[in-house]
Amino acid sequence: MSVCIFYCIVQDSHTSYMEQENHTQFSEFILLGLSEEAEMQPLLFWLFLFMYLITFAGNLLIILTTLFDSHLHTPMYFFLSNLSFSDICFTSTTIPKMLLNIHIQNKSITYKGCLTQMYFFILFAELDIFLLSVMAYDRFVAICHPLHYTAIMNPHLCGLLLLASWTLSVLDALLRGLLVLRLSFCTDLEIPHFFCEINQVIQLACSDTLLNVIEMYFATGLLGIIPLSGIIVSYSHIFSSILRITSTSGKYKAFSTCGSHLSIVSLCYGTGLGVYLSSAATQNSRASAIASVMYTVVTPMLNPFIYSLRNKDIKRALKSLVSTVTFNE
Repeated sequence: MSVCIFYCIVQDSHTSYMEQENHTQFSEFILLGLSEEAEMQPLLFWLFLFMYLITFAGNLLIILTTLFDSHLHTPMYFFLSNLSFSDICFTSTTIPKMLLNIHIQNKSITYKGCLTQMYFFILFAELDIFLLSVMAYDRFVAICHPLHYTAIMNPHLCGLLLLASWTLSVLDALLRGLLVLRLSFCTDLEIPHFFCEINQVIQLACSDTLLNVIEMYFATGLLGIIPLSGIIVSYSHIFSSILRITSTSGKYKAFSTCGSHLSIVSLCYGTGLGVYLSSAATQNSRASAIASVMYTVVTPMLNPFIYSLRNKDIKRALKSLVSTVTFNE
């Protein structure tokens, strides 16, 4: 539904804009990619194809495992399967287009395609953040209030938390897309990135971008700092509860239930913050594009491995799923 709404808005607004504004006519942007060297293109193609296939297969395996194993029908794995789905969609908004451009040796992306890619990239990036925050709350309830866990994390609340995450992500992505629609662009339409990154697109505008900048700072504070603060508060209570446990085995068991999630949170925010700091320090758009590979490709690829290697329930379910498939064959 959101696809149709956003595409119709883009189409109508773009047609109106092209009819009313007296700026240079254009229909596409140029994605400069990670490298302009011809000999690097085959390497980049196979490398990113390999990482995309691993990401897709790994996250799909997590989804199938949680669906078919009844022991994993719990809030923790419900949110994990949604995180895996979000990661598949997140990488699918950028990598296939990059691979296609390298394959056909054409760096262009249409205006509508750029806005659509930007919309879904923001949507699923923010959905990842909200899901990680919700998963932290789930671990907080499980460790700090184990006797009331089932009553608190009931299916109704889980559904509401997921719906709220989707709603906030869709609305902010739509708002950012609409604010980009009001911008006019001149002749320099080269984006020094492998996808339509919103900051790079805004920098190409030759009209006033104040509203876009204000919204960006506001969204960063509201949708970035607040979820991170929630995660920090949840884990501060979790660590406090774990320290009060007297037995070593009890502490290990309690920490093992949130170790995988904490690893993913550290990886997600660590790579994102690293990219932000490196781009701010170097002011090099190409270097920033290369660094952004960490959170756009590498992090979603590693998530399934982190959960499958560190989580006994996932490993047991995976073995059961593989055994069932092998037996049926």
